Amino acid sequence: MTPRRDWARGFLLAVGIGWLVLAGAGIYYARLKGIPARLAAPVVAAFLVEYVFYIAPGFPRLREWIAGRFPPRKLALFFASSALAPYLLYSLATGVFRPVAAARLAALVLVLSFWYVFRRPSKIGDLALLGLVAAALVSKFFRQIYLSPIPSQDIDILGKLMLFRLVPTVMLILRGTGNTGFGFLPTAREWKIGFRNFLWFLPIGVALFAALGLLRIETSWMELATAPAIFFGFLWVVALFEEFVARGLLQQWLSDWTGRPVIALLSASCIFGIFHLWFPGGFPNWRIAIMATLLGCFCGKSYNEAGGIRAAMVTHALIVTVWRTILS
Repeated sequence: MTPRRDWARGFLLAVGIGWLVLAGAGIYYARLKGIPARLAAPVVAAFLVEYVFYIAPGFPRLREWIAGRFPPRKLALFFASSALAPYLLYSLATGVFRPVAAARLAALVLVLSFWYVFRRPSKIGDLALLGLVAAALVSKFFRQIYLSPIPSQDIDILGKLMLFRLVPTVMLILRGTGNTGFGFLPTAREWKIGFRNFLWFLPIGVALFAALGLLRIETSWMELATAPAIFFGFLWVVALFEEFVARGLLQQWLSDWTGRPVIALLSASCIFGIFHLWFPGGFPNWRIAIMATLLGCFCGKSYNEAGGIRAAMVTHALIVTVWRTILS
């Protein structure tokens, strides 16, 4: 089997398995909540389309094949089109499409997709792009765009998933960002490093939780039973994106620019904490920001030790899972 067929088979297998799981979950949830098929079907279809593009950056050989086959402008146009496709699919089919919302979304994805087509990477340009991404998230931009056709059911997660894969795709393929270790499956060594730094975090983190008045040890068998799902959900979505941006990009850039890895780790952790001031609970949420800064330090340590973000993802997902199921 040639290397190309090898990665293609792996990618298609991942798509097939993911589609079966997501489609089954979507059908089950729609029936559980009594959601009409005419509304549920387009929404599920949009998530299935997004899933294909979401996992694609996690296959290095696929990224290499795409980068070597198409010129940057065509790639940027394709990336922007793929970002709009799930939104158009569900919004047009369910009647929640709004021209102004579509134009705003198109403006964002076009800027992100073509950022490195019309300008070379630079310190100011790189930081400005990350600032744009942060602004889109803290301003709840996607909640204003991805209107839900189903009462009491938010759907803006579809927009966040789009952003979570568009940024790494652009950075890895168009900017040519170095080896960040972007991927979904940590190696045995990365699991070990991530778990070890999680254990180092626990005594300090629990003490800080208590000092900030956030510590409420309470759980249930149901919460413990769902812990694996929470862990992998965070590992493959939130931690994947946040560790790529905070550690794989920001921390590494600061380290390269200053030549001081420790200063870069602390600075990236503080910026990561500041971003969490907008965490649910009321702005400014200083307590969560302080905890996020500490979390960032240990995730940054995992990143430095492993030389990639997957170990940091493990640390991140373990800490959040324990917090969600036991400590709050």
